[in-house]
Amino acid sequence: MSSKPHRPPRSRLVTLPGRKTIEILGASSPGARDLYHLLIGASWWSVLLGTIAIFLAINAGFAVTYLLTDGISGARPGSFWDAFFFSVQTMGTIGYGTMSPANFAANVLVTLESMVGLLGLAMVTGLVFSKFSRPVARVMFSKVAVITHRDGVLTLMFRVANERANHIVEAQLRVALLRNERTLEGEWVRRIQDLSLVRSQSPAFTLSWTVLHPIQANSPLYGVTAQKMAEQDYEIIVTLTGIDETLSQNIHARHSYLAWDIVWNARFADVLTILPDGRRQLNYAKFHEVIPAEPAAQQ
Repeated sequence: MSSKPHRPPRSRLVTLPGRKTIEILGASSPGARDLYHLLIGASWWSVLLGTIAIFLAINAGFAVTYLLTDGISGARPGSFWDAFFFSVQTMGTIGYGTMSPANFAANVLVTLESMVGLLGLAMVTGLVFSKFSRPVARVMFSKVAVITHRDGVLTLMFRVANERANHIVEAQLRVALLRNERTLEGEWVRRIQDLSLVRSQSPAFTLSWTVLHPIQANSPLYGVTAQKMAEQDYEIIVTLTGIDETLSQNIHARHSYLAWDIVWNARFADVLTILPDGRRQLNYAKFHEVIPAEPAAQQ
């Protein structure tokens, strides 16, 4: 049914968010200078666990300082946990009244910790709001692409689906090919070439979308074999942009296919069914499924 290159796939240039595939040398790390961007892109679990760890560490630090000043009235002498919970009450402006600062140094620490608490609350509130309000596209790409004949023309095909039950307005797809080529001077370069599509726009993307690139004489894929794709490290990059009709915000999604992800002489299984009452049923269980192309279609 298929023809695939007989070697492991290379690392993708475009991959899932959060996975690093490029190692940069000779440049200074942005570090804390780009901390906001790092936290916005991090997972919720990473941010929550990091926030809890910082909160506990700051309160532990203030608890030790309170013990050194011996400035908490109502606390057991030398009790770290009394000092820790006093610090938590101070940072959270709770103040149950059983413990209070007993001297000038303790009052200075309480003032400093209150300021740290206010600033920390403001920063965490802004971060949480930004992460909640950040638009995220729920777009699914087929795990593989196929190359087979469609209407007598050899065609590259893959599928895209909107996992939400709403519309992506003015959806636009762009497909590009990355491959290694040697120049006349003998230098290896990474070429980027656009792949023309039968349809690259959809006024209201809500169901499944089969993307078609005819492999004709003007196509960068014309005459290419599976082996050549592997040798030149072909990568097909897909980007989708549009407007979420619910949020009225721009969204985008991306995916890529290596030579290893392309199945030859196959087609996608049908996923769309018309129900008796006229409604459309989309079966995502078969979304990534491919079946052998008909002999007449393989030509």
